[in-house]
Amino acid sequence: MPALAEIIAVLERSYPPRLAESWDAVGLVCGDPAEDVARVLFCVDPVEETLAEAEEIGAQLIVAHHPLLLRGVHGVPADTAKGSLVHRMIRGGIALYCAHTNADSADPGVSDALAEAIGLVVDRPLDPHEPGGATGIGRIGHLSAAEPFAQFVQRVADALPVTVPGVLGAGDEDRPIRTVAVSGGAGDSYLAKATAEGVDAYVTADLRHHPAGEHLAAAGTVPALVGLTHWASEWPWCGQASALVGAAFAGTVEAHVSTRCTDPWTIRATTQ
Repeated sequence: MPALAEIIAVLERSYPPRLAESWDAVGLVCGDPAEDVARVLFCVDPVEETLAEAEEIGAQLIVAHHPLLLRGVHGVPADTAKGSLVHRMIRGGIALYCAHTNADSADPGVSDALAEAIGLVVDRPLDPHEPGGATGIGRIGHLSAAEPFAQFVQRVADALPVTVPGVLGAGDEDRPIRTVAVSGGAGDSYLAKATAEGVDAYVTADLRHHPAGEHLAAAGTVPALVGLTHWASEWPWCGQASALVGAAFAGTVEAHVSTRCTDPWTIRATTQ
């Protein structure tokens, strides 16, 4: 049975902390690197639902994409939301490790998992760290054959876990889609980049009204947009990271992907 430190070493070879943005908080949040780990849960959000899932399956480690303590804190008292999770994990012998923007930029990383889920062949990063490099934010890829935009939007919806808000498309439903940019997580800051790359469609999460509207109103041909929830766009990465650990410690570590939807939107009302 490997020690926590050994599992962290595998994760950091694939998702090097040096790739994280300067403002990010990645790495081990709580847990003893010397403790043995037999079962790991991979999830997007380190929240009450996923901690409860880890407890139910008897996991000694949670690997989450989003940091629990992104902004500076001066304490983790048990009567606060995040502090209560830290106390609960420590009492239960559950470690927490977070791979955030380092997993976004890694090769392969979060956007590779999203691209693979929707059937794209990845060609290059959307915003590479250096010209011709393999690491960076987002990915540009292509479908084996062009298909109408409405069909492509349905392809994306069919490939990702169900959320209450669902998947939205903005563009001509008959437009042929072959080249596609994707960015797991909030990606409207890369709208101009996707346009400059000349792709047919851009798939990302948390598209805001004004940036999306201004993008679609721009002169010339711009990519059609496919809008996802943040959680759904990053969930495929859990399978990618789980497979890494499962392969590295085959027969000694059980790697589980969380089945709990932690998207915050839970009710959808229809208007008359």
